[in-house]
Amino acid sequence: MIEMIGLPFLACLAFGIPLSYFGFQVLKREIIFIDIALAQVAAVGSIVAHLVFDAEEDSLLAYSLSFTFIALMALFYAVTRKRIVQISIEAVIGLSYAITAAAAMFLVGVAPGHAHAEEMLAGNLLWVTWPHLIASVIVAIIVFTVVLLFRKPFHETCADYDHALAQGHKVVWWDFLFYLLLGALITVSVRVAGVVVVFGFLILPATTAVLISRSVRTQMFLAWIVLAIGSAVGLAFSYRFDFSIGPPVAFFLGVILGAVAIVRRLLNLKKEAERTC
Repeated sequence: MIEMIGLPFLACLAFGIPLSYFGFQVLKREIIFIDIALAQVAAVGSIVAHLVFDAEEDSLLAYSLSFTFIALMALFYAVTRKRIVQISIEAVIGLSYAITAAAAMFLVGVAPGHAHAEEMLAGNLLWVTWPHLIASVIVAIIVFTVVLLFRKPFHETCADYDHALAQGHKVVWWDFLFYLLLGALITVSVRVAGVVVVFGFLILPATTAVLISRSVRTQMFLAWIVLAIGSAVGLAFSYRFDFSIGPPVAFFLGVILGAVAIVRRLLNLKKEAERTC
């Protein structure tokens, strides 16, 4: 079993640790579905690379075009948030997802035999390779380096966008860089983990940690623990019952979140009952 799921487990950690960090930022910015939207944009880029340049799905050209499409969408989101106030950025993200999903289905119909759309949903964690894993770690290190270098403006823009705008900060630039860095992580992880699992890595550990603690450092530590436990149980479940290896990982991350939410609710009810007594 270790030989079978050992490398996929390392892949879960390599993808999940940086994504869970960004998950806290996504929760603060209230852009929960940014992961799915950017992943869909990456899929369109990959399909276009296949159609126009006959590029293989794991080729450098396919990755480059996917990331280029994500960069353009990141710029669109950053500019839209500042200039369009009639609707929320979350609504814009949802609309862009619907449009790019329709575009992806159309392009898949034009290019029969292109299996990227299906793989983007379920992923292919079982067949992750060391080169892909190492490349993902390198990308994560670069992303974290940029985040550390510019952590102050990142934090200010994330904590209070309107205040940062009033103070004259270049909010469009910092928003663009945020989406771009997140898009880089999604580009390298979604091809192996799939949209469902990557979305789980991004949101579920961070949400679980927020329910347990208010300390930022403790939240990050708890998120990584949740990530490791959910990934290990999901992979073991897949191995034991011969299921697709990706969805159970996201499912058990969700189970942990549900269990924590129930326990917290019960504790709150107990405290309320003690106060009334």
